[in-house]
Amino acid sequence: MNLIAGYVDPTAGEIHIGSRNVTGLAARRRNIGMVFQNYALFPHMSVGENIAYGLAVRGVAKAERMRRVADVLSLMQLEQFAGRAIQRMSGGQQQRVALARALVIEPDVLLMDEPLSALDKQLRRTVQLELRRLHRKHGRTTIYVTHDQEEALVLSDRIAVMDKGRIQQLGSVDDLYDRPVNSFVAGFIGESNLLPVTVTAVSEGQASVDVAALKKSLAAEAGPQVRAGGPARLLLRPEHIRLDQEGEGVAAEIVEAVYLGELSQFSLLLEGGRTLTARQITDRSLKVGDRVKLSWKREHARVVVDSSNREEDHA
Repeated sequence: MNLIAGYVDPTAGEIHIGSRNVTGLAARRRNIGMVFQNYALFPHMSVGENIAYGLAVRGVAKAERMRRVADVLSLMQLEQFAGRAIQRMSGGQQQRVALARALVIEPDVLLMDEPLSALDKQLRRTVQLELRRLHRKHGRTTIYVTHDQEEALVLSDRIAVMDKGRIQQLGSVDDLYDRPVNSFVAGFIGESNLLPVTVTAVSEGQASVDVAALKKSLAAEAGPQVRAGGPARLLLRPEHIRLDQEGEGVAAEIVEAVYLGELSQFSLLLEGGRTLTARQITDRSLKVGDRVKLSWKREHARVVVDSSNREEDHA
């Protein structure tokens, strides 16, 4: 974000915003809007004055400033607070003021650095939905930094998952959740079971693997860079594992059952000692201590490179 905003100079490469190469351009000439984690509002200014500050710095005429501030106050449902001191605003209201201040300059790119981290869970969800509504209305390119996986899934059209300063995967929510490229992405986006496997063969996007924890061999979709003999893991999402008290499948024991309302989450102890997590529609007949059989559809299993064992995955 500091590179894009112009606060830090890149050591290599170029930064383009639309058709403009802004690599050597001063921050004030990039037309970037930024919302900081701590809001960075001026405590001695009113709500309206905070919002108008960026326009004043840019030399926008007073009449035009007043019009644009009024428009963005209406957009953020803050009209009645224009003259109120910032200290008298709640955390959620201050967040909206910070967003209004960034939007009023009509930026080419809007940068948001974990702006909701200080809000409680219910307010955070409300503001997330508000941000989605604003983005759909204006279509302004927004780069949003968050460590909250759920927030990333709610807000994003595309997600870049980074590890050690490198992009591991860039794609849609569906791509990252259903088709992660390695075990780091699989473990970072959503809940996952990642079992070590031995890859015996790879052909036409399918991998044949031996799974010691399950005491069986199976075939599953292979992620990129999966090779026979290479380090890999089998990805099984909790919601894709089915529990049955009879029939065929992998034997396991329920060691924990957490009631979540419509859904229940189970910790399952395999015969080899490893634990899996499963989540399914609540079935009151399943209890701690029950022996069950685990199964899943073939298309819901995916073999991914074990990035924890491969230094080149971080390069």
